[in-house]
Order: sequence, then structure tokens, then C-alpha cells
Amino acid sequence: MHSDYLAHDAIGLAELVRTRQISARELVDVAISRTEAVNPAINAVVLKDYDAARQRASRDDARRDDNAHGAGRLDGADNAHAALAGVPFLIKDLGAPIAGLRMAMGSRHYRHFVPTQDAPVVTLAKAAGLNIFGKTSTSELGQMPYTEPELFGACRNPWNLDHTPGGSSGGAAAAVAAGIVPLAHASDGGGSIRIPASCCGLFGLKPSRGRVPRASPPTAGELGIDHAISRSVRDSALLLDLLSGHAERPSGAPGTFLGATLDATREPFKPLNIAYVTEPMLAPSLSADARAALDDAAQLASSLGHRLEPVSLGIDFAAVRQAFLTLWSVVADDIVLNAERISGHKPVRGEFEISTWAMAHIGRKLGEQGLPAALEEQRRITERLTDLLNRYDVLLCATLAAAPIKIGEMQPTQFERVQMRAVTAVPFEGLMKKLLLEASNKAFAWAGCTELFNLSGQPAMSVPLYWNARGLPIGVQFAARNGAEATLLRLAAQLEAARPWFDRRPPLLNARR
Repeated sequence: MHSDYLAHDAIGLAELVRTRQISARELVDVAISRTEAVNPAINAVVLKDYDAARQRASRDDARRDDNAHGAGRLDGADNAHAALAGVPFLIKDLGAPIAGLRMAMGSRHYRHFVPTQDAPVVTLAKAAGLNIFGKTSTSELGQMPYTEPELFGACRNPWNLDHTPGGSSGGAAAAVAAGIVPLAHASDGGGSIRIPASCCGLFGLKPSRGRVPRASPPTAGELGIDHAISRSVRDSALLLDLLSGHAERPSGAPGTFLGATLDATREPFKPLNIAYVTEPMLAPSLSADARAALDDAAQLASSLGHRLEPVSLGIDFAAVRQAFLTLWSVVADDIVLNAERISGHKPVRGEFEISTWAMAHIGRKLGEQGLPAALEEQRRITERLTDLLNRYDVLLCATLAAAPIKIGEMQPTQFERVQMRAVTAVPFEGLMKKLLLEASNKAFAWAGCTELFNLSGQPAMSVPLYWNARGLPIGVQFAARNGAEATLLRLAAQLEAARPWFDRRPPLLNARR
């Protein structure tokens, strides 16, 4: 079944269960077997809930059998006939609590924290029939664009184990790329869906702000959103419909689901006006690999009949950087220095990585005073991009400024650690600003192309169209006006048909089939 498992996306696996070609219990057993085979190499799954998933699958199989023989009753509590019934699923271990399961968020402070309620995205995933059997690794509190938490150790890229799968949803992307699941929950506050999708040769869509309900109260700037990383475009489209309440099963057509977004991927395509942006955004420049991926995507889109026009965004990226970092530090302050309201015990230095602890203190010292200006800059950015996307259907730009970096490449140096300890002990404003600038320069030099669309709230996706000479994937990014996910997914489906990536498998996956 392993090779057959890899041949299907989530919709295909759900159809196998629905038509009784495989049971939900058999399916989750395959996913668990794959986890045990590849996870020691990639370190993507950091919590396993195998027994509960097996029991859930067996119950759904029994309900399915009862309903088939007229002995059961299909009601709102029965997910055996839901859209993705029986499909194994993984939840990111950050911001999406599951009642009764630990949510460590990559942090020693939260390693014993057990939520008592499901997040809305978890409730909706369960209602869709997805069978959650584990949780995936993230950088500590989602702070970094790579996934190397001290608590669990580095998560690795199936395309090359020496390289990062990106972050902060690195565990989700590594698990999908390694064939554990066809799609996995992910979230995106600064690129955390699109960055790992790019690193792992996968599809990743960040929906519009507010499209998917979230568990926590709004944070500064409302940067984050939940969705998924997937191998196929149609999986992403259906899941978005399910998570945003826009999917339905038409009467008289068992197993056939409709949704505004999924339907859009099947529609005939009309040419788009695409703004082609080669600016590196918050990065100082694009590498030769990133520029080659971008040019290749532009040529492909043009060959499909789309009209591309080179455009400069006309945005002050220094102001964008300052606004994003201010909002990011305020969020760090809230989840670190105010951790007691979540975990029930006071935060102490030894329970957090030094870079996270320092960012939280920077947020406390500088964030509050800089917040009004950051929110005003966010308003200006949103207005500028809204105006641009009222003139163009889609914007094409880089997802990352370079190919996936090596594990450890962005970890703070010993001198940087000394500086971080200093600013948390003596919060001198000048040193804090210097440290923040230096640290952000390092991060944005590689991962500085995605944050803009978290600030604006517009949907953006990374599409896997290019692999470099070393066999590492490099995605390209498309963005659209607010609420226009259907436009992006229709375009993605066309690109997927023209340049298929579904059967392109990393060496790790091929070696362990």
C-alpha cells in the first residue's frame, strides 16, 4: 500500500475510503508506518497520538459499515462520510490547540502545557473527517523562518538532510515532502506556510486575513492565519473551503463536494494581467537561483497566455521592515513575558531560547512606543498593494531570496548571544535597536520576501516550479487582492497541469519506499 499511498492526494485517499477500497484504519496505519520509517531522519513529528487515531478510524469504519447496511444514522456528530473522511492529518504544534494533547510550541516553557479546548481550525479539520494522529515541529513560538528548536532539535529537509525545510511550519512541510501525509496543517505570520513550501517543493497558500477562524484573540497587526501545506492544488482548495465554511455536499451525489474555491480550480482559465516584481523586498538582493526560478515562472506564465508587466512596488522597504519587526516583537512580548496567562506559571530565562527571550524584551521596551507608527505604516502598505492589485489580477515575485539554507546557518553566533543576554539584563534602547537590525539583516537576507503580504493581509501562495542544479526546490510567490483565493488557486491549477510536480519525490522518500 505504501506506493499506492504516495500516488494519491488527500481527495484521492478519501475516495478510496469512501468506495471501500481501503479502510480508514488501514490508511492511518500506513501513515503511522511511514512516520516511523522517515521521522528519525527528518524529525518532523514531535508528538504522536497513534492509539487515539487508530481507535477513531476503527469507529468511523464501523459507522460506515452500519450506514451501508441501513443500520446506522448519519448525523452531525458522524464524520465517517465527511469530505476528507479517513485521511491522516498532522497539526502544527503552535497556535492550534487540541484538547488533551500537549502544545509545546517548540519551547521548554510550554512543554507541559495541555490545552482543554480545540482551536477552531482543529474543530473544522475534525469535522472534515481528517484523522489527526500527531503534531509537527515548529521553531520556538514560530519566531524563526527555519525549524531548529532547542527543545526538539533540528527538523530536516527530505530533499537534502543538511538543509532546512524552512519555518516556522517546517515540520509540516517536511512531513508532506517525505510522504507521511498528503497535506498538513500550517500557519503563516510572516511567511511560515510559503517559506517551507518553497524549501520542500510543495504548494502553500496563505489565505486572506480573517478567512479561517483562529483560536486566540487578535494580535498586533493580525499577521497570522491558518491553512495547510499540500502536494496538490485541489487539496489546498478543498481544505480552504472546509476551513472557511464554504463547502457543501450536494444532495443525491454522495462523496461529491462543492466549494467556491475548489470549483474555481476546475473552471476554464482566462488570461491574467500579472505584475512582475523582481524587487527583493526586505532582502538586499535575490540570488542567482531565486532570480532563475522567478524568470522561469514568468516565462511559463507568459507561454500560457498571461500578460506580464514589470512593475516596481514603489514601497519604502525600510519602513516595511520597521513596521513588521515592531509588530513581531510585540507578539513575542505577549507570548513570552506574559506566558503565565497561557501556561499558568511564570516565565523564566532558562525556559526560552536566548533569541526569543531577547525579542520579547525588545518588544516590551520598544514595541509599545512604536506600535502606533507600525500600524499606520501597515495601513499605508495595505492601501498601496490594494491599489496595485486593483490594476492587476495577480502579482508575481520571489518566495525566498535563495535556495534552502543549511541547518545551523542562521543560528546566532556566540557574540550575538552575548549581546542578547546583555539587552535582556540591561534594556538599553540603543543596543536593542542595533541588535534588532543585525538579527533582522541575517534573517531577511534569505527570508525577506513574504512578510509584505502578512502586513497587507492579502492572499499569497508559493508554487513549486523550479529546482536548482543541486536538486533543491525554490518556489515562486503569487499574490492577489483580498478575498481572491479562487484566482490564485485557478492559476496554480493551471501551472500544476503545465509543469506537474506531484510525482517529483525527494531522495529520502524514494530511498524509503
